[in-house]
Amino acid sequence: MKSIILQYMSSFIKRSFLKIKAAKHYFFTMIRWIFLATLVGCAGGMVGTAFHKSIEYVTSFREVHSYIIWFLPLGGLAIVALYKVSGMTEDTGTNLIFNAVHTDEKVPAVMAPVIFISTIITHFVGGSAGREGAALQLGGSISYTIGRFFHLSGKDMHIITLSGMSGVFAALFGTPITATFFAMEVISVGLIYYSALIPCITASLVAYVISLYFDVTPVRYLFINIPVLSGAILFKTVIVAILCAGVSILFCLTLHKTKTFMKFLIPNEYLRISVGGLLIILLTYLVQTNAYNGAGMDVISQALTGYVAPEAFLLKILFTSITLAAGFKGGEIVPTFFIGATFGGFVASILGLDPGFGAAIGLISVFCGVVNTPITSILLSIELFGSQGILLFAVSCSITNLLSGNYGLYHSQKLMYSKLKAEYINIRAK
Repeated sequence: MKSIILQYMSSFIKRSFLKIKAAKHYFFTMIRWIFLATLVGCAGGMVGTAFHKSIEYVTSFREVHSYIIWFLPLGGLAIVALYKVSGMTEDTGTNLIFNAVHTDEKVPAVMAPVIFISTIITHFVGGSAGREGAALQLGGSISYTIGRFFHLSGKDMHIITLSGMSGVFAALFGTPITATFFAMEVISVGLIYYSALIPCITASLVAYVISLYFDVTPVRYLFINIPVLSGAILFKTVIVAILCAGVSILFCLTLHKTKTFMKFLIPNEYLRISVGGLLIILLTYLVQTNAYNGAGMDVISQALTGYVAPEAFLLKILFTSITLAAGFKGGEIVPTFFIGATFGGFVASILGLDPGFGAAIGLISVFCGVVNTPITSILLSIELFGSQGILLFAVSCSITNLLSGNYGLYHSQKLMYSKLKAEYINIRAK
């Protein structure tokens, strides 16, 4: 009997020791990632803040001095030359960051300053582009460099890269929860990298706090009139969401096909970006407005207050596709907001919905359709518009996510599981 008790006690002590050891491993892993992500968040917050203020400055300067768009070809030549001098190819960008998470592909440290400068040039001369593409590249490059400094393993390099993406995204838009889940969800559709949750949310919060300290105003639209949920409202929201799925596919196809066509038609990078700059100048004078130059945040605000030009979404697709296909640098997400808001407001006015609410649904839905991130999109709706309409936004995101199929902005984005059934497919976005 005594021996049995001793064996039981010995077994109990061993099991307890193993549990304590496992608990210590989890605890110290958490502390380690909080430390590393805080460094990433500090760096990302500072760089993101500087980038945000630089974009704001050059945009305001261009709006006062409209003649600046005549320098589009010259700015384009400077961008191509900058990439040549730095040893980076014109195709190096957000897709490289995605590949670095999927594989062991390296992210060059020089990517951060190059994309910073080239995106500033694009906005200064009036190219139609956003800023989050640069945010993902800046964050990925900075965090990857920090990871190499600490000699992280391959799997840990993937996680720290995601945290860098979250950090700069949060600093730019002031949406830390969206930034956290965007990095975790956008890389592989159908999977969420929960191992990156603590690093991503830590980096996002630190970067967000730093941006607030330097007076970067978070993007918020809390003035939207969210209608009371009813059968009619739900039906009309579903119609808007279905149409937004089509618009998201249209934008992705136009962007990708325009890039392919311009590369085939004008192989020389210097000539291609010069021609693209001239086309943007010509289009600007044809439409007789500068609303489609730059990111277009002011137009988004107008759409959310109810003012919508019916042709605005098509013109933004055209301007953005030519700008990015020619070789100018910047992101696609803010143009996506522009396209979604103007289209949603236009359709809502036809359906008898409040145009401002329709613009909000359109903004979130088209974003969801082009990046294939329904959870992130629902969270974005809360951070931008409040939680009152979460059911309507959730319905619209669910529909647009399904109907947008396998299309996406980023060719390196992997669709791990089918949207139609519980089936592993592991294909790249179209």
